[in-house]
Amino acid sequence: MSPSQGPAKAGPHDSRAEGSPPHQAVEVESISKHFGATVALDQVSFAVEKGELFGFIGPDGGGKTTLFRILVSLLVPDAGRATVLGLEVVKNYRALRQRVGYMAGRFSLYPDLSVEENLTFFASVFGTTVQREYEQIKPIYVQLEPFKDRRAAALSGGMKQKLALCCALVHRPDILFLDEPTTGVDAVSRREFWDLLGVLKAGGLTTVVSTPYMDEATRCDRIALIHRGRLLGVDTPGGITAAFGRPLAGIRVKDRYKALLALRTYEHARSVYPFGDVIHYTDQRADVPADRMMADVKTFLAAKGFADATVARLDPTVEDSFIARTEHAA
Repeated sequence: MSPSQGPAKAGPHDSRAEGSPPHQAVEVESISKHFGATVALDQVSFAVEKGELFGFIGPDGGGKTTLFRILVSLLVPDAGRATVLGLEVVKNYRALRQRVGYMAGRFSLYPDLSVEENLTFFASVFGTTVQREYEQIKPIYVQLEPFKDRRAAALSGGMKQKLALCCALVHRPDILFLDEPTTGVDAVSRREFWDLLGVLKAGGLTTVVSTPYMDEATRCDRIALIHRGRLLGVDTPGGITAAFGRPLAGIRVKDRYKALLALRTYEHARSVYPFGDVIHYTDQRADVPADRMMADVKTFLAAKGFADATVARLDPTVEDSFIARTEHAA
């Protein structure tokens, strides 16, 4: 939390009497939030178990940041109720702020301070020191320590995110909220960051993370798909893809764009969309065996002049499931 948010100076584990020991780390019931005529959150309900690595997956503008800001007491919902660690986020915000770690989507540390100075400052805000909490941040800080005298503004994108994570952890929070922590960093830094989250999970820390990257969903215990302020589903990554509901075909063809346009005119086409260098296709005929469906598609494409097209069955991804659910919701 930033200093302007006024966290109490007491230790992070004080004031627990204000919230009874929760069975679940987070409970949200019918939360809604509007900004003028814009609906940011629409009747959102879910729960996060203790020790879980829980992910919110969705595009920019889906409502992830608004939801996280409500859960860390920076915004007040228009309707509904939310508790974190047994504390009501509006009524018990002072006690809650001592016990949560929050990493905003935009880098929000002090760019003119060094790595060490940023950490020292945030530790002091919560009445502790870097030395006292070193073991808590050690898995991440060991990568930053060689650059402890470097200004935060001079760090790479990946290193900035690791510094922000250290600052969110330095007061030993009971739950961590990370809003799109890997946005704008390279693929290697993304993987390293998720490896660090795995270390924290192994230590029992409850973590709620949001991301627009569908491929990161598999690193979570459970995920919630969110789009235009509404939840499209909450399940394990495997449960989300298992509910896809029909065979998915992958089509490889030299002239992908023209083939995609042709497939969208096919009378049995349910969905047709590009996915990297492959076209993903589902059929309206739910009762037709997958082998026959794929043979029919290949025959159709050959008749349209795409004799080089190959059609193979694919396992649906979380992104395929998200696309299917958004089409259904529309």
